Amino acid sequence: MAAGGEASSSVELGFAERAAPARLVSSQFPSKVGGRPAWLSLQLPGPELLRCGGCAQPLLFLLQVYAPRGRAFHRALLLFCCALPACSSRRFAVFRSQLGRTNDFYPADPPPEPGSEPGPASSPGPRLCCVCGASGPKSCSRCRRAHYCGKEHQSADWRAGHRAECGRPGDAGGSLLSLNILFPELELVMELEDSEGQKLEDLTECLESLSAADSDCVTEALDEQELEAMAKHETKEDRIFAHFKRRIALAPDQVLRYCRGGSPLWVSGENIPLDIDIPNCSCGAMREFEFQVMPQLLNQLKVDRLGESLDWGTLVVYTCEQSCDHGNEYSPEFLWKQDFSADQL
Repeated sequence: MAAGGEASSSVELGFAERAAPARLVSSQFPSKVGGRPAWLSLQLPGPELLRCGGCAQPLLFLLQVYAPRGRAFHRALLLFCCALPACSSRRFAVFRSQLGRTNDFYPADPPPEPGSEPGPASSPGPRLCCVCGASGPKSCSRCRRAHYCGKEHQSADWRAGHRAECGRPGDAGGSLLSLNILFPELELVMELEDSEGQKLEDLTECLESLSAADSDCVTEALDEQELEAMAKHETKEDRIFAHFKRRIALAPDQVLRYCRGGSPLWVSGENIPLDIDIPNCSCGAMREFEFQVMPQLLNQLKVDRLGESLDWGTLVVYTCEQSCDHGNEYSPEFLWKQDFSADQL
């Protein structure tokens, strides 16, 4: 994607589209939604970091954004969430991974064709949970070929069919269950937001903020008393939500907005973080806005099959402004969840 480089006020929009599975593997450095993670560094975060703080169940992979920057030749941000219907906490977690052009996992010149080997044939890959794709330190005690992030997915896979298939040629577990619990796998295709559309939306908002006396040429068809009544009853909350709807209307299928160093598009005037609400990175540097996940993604995830629907107004991700180097390790970043206000529902 073109999201790398220095901070810019231009906005890139992400759209979820179907793609060949070979395009969505680690060696192709994809931006993607759902399925299993396409890990960048193969030194994975431990399973304990991918558990919900409320229900203690494994988090599921939601999406990742490939966004190289500066000395980080490869750089990816991976977002996980709790999708358990009964969980009241619904924790989210974001991790940043970045590698130099010369690294332990990929050749300096990436393979040109999807499906090519990501690195030297002698480089062993990590053991992955056959259900969710996270680090899989546990193994089936019978076949030793199916790996799991924890007892929850091992037990579920056993019930879903591994018990009958265990030890048979080609069986590594997880195929049946994964189709039931993972989010649909789609590619994130990035495009620049239409600058003409932005200007039109900004002009509309500007005109709406004018007083009736200054905007006779625009509103001469409207009764002055009607205008005053509308202005009197319009709240800050109304203006923020109207701005959100106008901006989204320019590309209603967008599921992600990327603008590192820019400003989020809030859905509500409630629960907007202050600077002190956004913690500094572990390196001491401040965090800045990088991207946000839009509510339109919920339509793509088919979360209604989970029972009580996963929900958000927007998920806003803040990352280290210095993009500090943690070697092959994954660095936690910060996410702010904003819901729609009760009046908007």
